[in-house]
Amino acid sequence: MRWTLDTGWHGREVRPYGPLTLDPAAAVLHYAQEIFEGIKAYRHADGSVWTFRPEKNAERFRRSARRLALPELSDEDFIGSLKALLAQDHTWVPTPKSAADECSLYLRPFMIASEKFLGVRPAHEVDYYVIASPAAAYFKGGVEPVSIWLSSHYNRAAPGGTGFAKCGGNYAASLAAQKEASAHDCGQVAFLDARENKWIEELGGMNLFFVFKDGRIATPRLTDTILEGVTRDSVLTLARDEGLSPEERPISIDEWREGAASGEITEVFACGTAAVITPVGELVTEEGHIRLAAGSDNPIAKRLRTKLLDLQYGRAEDTHGWLTKLV
Repeated sequence: MRWTLDTGWHGREVRPYGPLTLDPAAAVLHYAQEIFEGIKAYRHADGSVWTFRPEKNAERFRRSARRLALPELSDEDFIGSLKALLAQDHTWVPTPKSAADECSLYLRPFMIASEKFLGVRPAHEVDYYVIASPAAAYFKGGVEPVSIWLSSHYNRAAPGGTGFAKCGGNYAASLAAQKEASAHDCGQVAFLDARENKWIEELGGMNLFFVFKDGRIATPRLTDTILEGVTRDSVLTLARDEGLSPEERPISIDEWREGAASGEITEVFACGTAAVITPVGELVTEEGHIRLAAGSDNPIAKRLRTKLLDLQYGRAEDTHGWLTKLV
């Protein structure tokens, strides 16, 4: 689809995947006016194809668009674009061979400022696309706890910035810290707040949860520096279903360190569309390692992960009305 200042959204079509032609002066290349989403399509046992909470992605896409001064897209157009693409490409959605097979079709809606213009103002021409790719399980050989690097020199986002928007600039800002993480044999990087360098925010691409021995499960409270993950929101609901006591509140690096040492914190896990739910084995800092006191086989993370996947693949009743049929 294309949007222009005079006409609005028009030109809806499904066409073959291929290279884009952009003018060298396209605004996106110079002023980073772009946003994107990540969502999956799942093949159910009867052959039908479904997606998970697309209205939440559509809502977040609009929030991102407002922050980046891009035109907003309705639920009808956002979800309709997924259905239109899947009507053509549904055979690309893989069929799981077993309950342990987490294959899916990854869908990437994105919007870019395509206007040929050099000048700092919102673009008057914008293009929206959806591309797709079959995806295997994020982890080969099963889910294993990951090591996380704590960034001490970089911040992902600042108050009043674009931290809550799903835009490429936020991910670009995380890459230098991700290089540090890789140098310390860590698979992900955790960021602290930019104001006090004290409060846990999120990983480079996932939200964090902390499980306490008394049944509480806490995640950092949303601010304008944290992306509101669809998986995060789903975990909060599923935790209540499982009899846990979810909390959204500030969590400091000191609480993580002291809770891990005392045994008050029994599990830490990250969550997101790609990896679903991922146990965190340790936090690596410049001062040393933060590990759970007695170790853990992460029963809460595994239970919630199974619950979520069973919903997405149609193996459990969708009591919350989260699934939308695409084909």
